[in-house]
Amino acid sequence: MQLQAGHILKKLIQSICILIVLVSSYTVNAQLLTATKSAAETTEEIPQDSLGRRNPRGTVNGFIQAMADQNYVRASQYLVLSKRSFRKEEERERIVKSFQSLLDQSGDIVPYSLISNKSTGRTDDDLGQGIDLVGTITVDDKPISLYVENQAGEKDPPLWQFSAETVDAIAAINTEDQTLLDRILPDALKERKLAGVPVGHWVAVVVLVLISYLMAWGIIALISFLLIKLWPKARTQKMEAIIEAFSLPLKLYLAVWLFVSLSQHVGISIIVRQRFSYITVTIGIVAFLILLWKLTDFISVYSKEKMTLRGRISAISVILFLRRTAKMAIVIIGVIAILGAIGFDVTTWLAALGIGGIALALGAQKTVENFVGSVALITDQPIRVGDFCRVGDIKGTVESIGMRSTTLRTVARTIVTIPNGEFSSNSIENYSQRDRFLFNHVFGLRTETSPDQIRYLLVELRAILYSHPLINPEPAKVRFTGVGESSWNIEILAYIEVGNFDASQEVQEDLLLRMMDVINKSGSGFAFPSQTVYFAKDGGLSKEKSDEAATKVKNWKENKELHLPKFDPKHIDELKGSIQYPEEGSVLNKDEENGK
Repeated sequence: MQLQAGHILKKLIQSICILIVLVSSYTVNAQLLTATKSAAETTEEIPQDSLGRRNPRGTVNGFIQAMADQNYVRASQYLVLSKRSFRKEEERERIVKSFQSLLDQSGDIVPYSLISNKSTGRTDDDLGQGIDLVGTITVDDKPISLYVENQAGEKDPPLWQFSAETVDAIAAINTEDQTLLDRILPDALKERKLAGVPVGHWVAVVVLVLISYLMAWGIIALISFLLIKLWPKARTQKMEAIIEAFSLPLKLYLAVWLFVSLSQHVGISIIVRQRFSYITVTIGIVAFLILLWKLTDFISVYSKEKMTLRGRISAISVILFLRRTAKMAIVIIGVIAILGAIGFDVTTWLAALGIGGIALALGAQKTVENFVGSVALITDQPIRVGDFCRVGDIKGTVESIGMRSTTLRTVARTIVTIPNGEFSSNSIENYSQRDRFLFNHVFGLRTETSPDQIRYLLVELRAILYSHPLINPEPAKVRFTGVGESSWNIEILAYIEVGNFDASQEVQEDLLLRMMDVINKSGSGFAFPSQTVYFAKDGGLSKEKSDEAATKVKNWKENKELHLPKFDPKHIDELKGSIQYPEEGSVLNKDEENGK
């Protein structure tokens, strides 16, 4: 039943894997076709905008770049200036400078990689169509949402600008206050500029990076120290490995969070912060990948130790293969995620992976089937190395269980290699896992055997089973099962309590010889399977022995000691272990007498 469940599980895993690959490939290819079609439409139907305002990301990027170039008139073209007074050049410059000052003091813009680069904007948020949220500004503890909105008509090409609501809210705020950084920086570092930003801001970024990492390192080190001191379980090797796996990723996450918070608090220019947004997102992805990498190592090492202690050496190769596969997947996913965070279009990459997945699923189907089969063999453990088993029509001893196939050495001393997919899908009969061995024989007695002789045999044969020290008396049965074509049939059913096949053969041999003695003593004999022709010299059955058996049965009846249809439990207890095994005269008994 367990093997059948393992076979079903194996088939289910194969089907799921192929389905996932096909579905993901179909989705990716559909995305690629959609993206290609969209790109074609953009190239053919949507004219290029000189300011790059065809999507939300282009609008935000162009606005930040215009402020870095100190071209405030161009920057104002990214804003919806609804009021007539805003159309004066001086007023437009004032609004842009106010916008920049607010962003420097308490503003936050979403990293570029998370802003939509589609002409339709984001369609998976709760905002209306043609409106995207790209950041916030906090003034007097009240957040002001920064929206970009598509200002184009229904048939016009898209034109994304900061919404009139956002511009009106910014224009109404007094922004004469300086940031903390501008108040403490010397004039020399504020007057000299690099990429449109005072040099002092770039110097402050370097300082904040160092401070953030040192603070993160100190906080994580303190937490680790307190865990080890206050939680005794943290001192175990297992928990120390888990703490070490989380240590570096948490340091990086905390350092990034501290840097973003501190840079916004001290008033680092939004131009600098937005350029570093790629780096912060990338570091976050790298930290997560490092965590997955370290957890993969920890789980594989822990699993190897467990399998080694349990003696399941064949499982180690599967664990190592899964670890390498997981790490390869982490690298591929990490590269794609980082490229996407930087701003590359990874749709084509994903499509290539999807097509490659289909090719792999079709071309390596047998390989995957054999690998899943090896996993099923190792997890279910229907067989182990050294077991004697039968797989289909093949009998042999298991010599090795590999990632692709399993080898058996047959009784003819030949080697048979069976692919694991085929091996695990077949019915497997393991002879080595038996806790006892069946003793089941049918004795066909001659038809001249009398009923009293049969009664005598039923009692004496049962007495042998009950008396033998290596026979389990609970299911031991001796029954007169019926009349055959040329014999009276007595069936014996019992279990031999030994640990291996060779020992069971020895006990079976002993039982058969003892039972032959009893049958001979009863005056009966074995029937021939074919018709018997009797000659004059055949004396037939022994009348003397038949009379002895009948007399003994008569005495049993008179003394009420006939143990039919079953034995008295008290008599069974008296018989237990009364047979000498090995029998008298055996060389093993001689060895015991000599103290061997």
